[in-house]
Amino acid sequence: MKFSFDLPFILTSLVLISGAIALIDILFLAKKRAAHKNQPLVIEYARSFFPMLLLVWLIRSFLIQPYRVPTGSLEPTILPGDFIVVNQFAYGLRFPVLNIKFFSIGEPKRGDIALFRSPVDSIILVKRVIGLPGDHVVYKDKILTINGRQMLQTPAGMDLDMEDKFSTPVQVRIERLDNVEHKIFIKSGKEWEKIDVVVPAKSYFMMGDNRDSSADSRSFGSMPEKNLIGKAFGIWLSWDSEGARVRWERIGKKIK
Repeated sequence: MKFSFDLPFILTSLVLISGAIALIDILFLAKKRAAHKNQPLVIEYARSFFPMLLLVWLIRSFLIQPYRVPTGSLEPTILPGDFIVVNQFAYGLRFPVLNIKFFSIGEPKRGDIALFRSPVDSIILVKRVIGLPGDHVVYKDKILTINGRQMLQTPAGMDLDMEDKFSTPVQVRIERLDNVEHKIFIKSGKEWEKIDVVVPAKSYFMMGDNRDSSADSRSFGSMPEKNLIGKAFGIWLSWDSEGARVRWERIGKKIK
């Protein structure tokens, strides 16, 4: 699930530029033009928009941010076109753009769905936390084994993978990760796939719930803790692009 538009950088730049212009005007320019009724347009815009930009920047950088899911790698939990909300402070407060943690609050737990930057190209992705630092993760015959304990899977019928242009039949299984139960999609094929890794310190092994249609830690390796953005916790809007309709039934749904 990819996102290439660097909004944090743009928003931070706008806040800094408008704030600097407003401050310079207040300290040095406002008194000099006291006799004039009109102020330059750039100063007017800067002073007008700075408070709003600052508020948006604070909320998005340290509290919550929205994210539109473009692909189906987390089906059936999250569908393409779901707009999710992400808790920015769940895994600690970080400086925007630099993404350096300056205040620790909590750490990812197995089963969390987390937003993070890809260790390959820094594109924003959303996946489920499977392996914690130091875990021995084995994925063989489409079954997860973590630290020698097999993660239980229970068959739950059939469904369709809606990401492809032509819907593909998939098996639905309910997987249990410690105390977290969630559905996964399994397709035929890739029976040869075997992953056997120990998750490095300060890193996490991430996977999509749509197991055979997800580019995740099986391909790009473990995700460094420094790449974390936040924890997904709900769906605030869902748009079905194929049917050109709002999925009203998904709005307000809790993500787990």
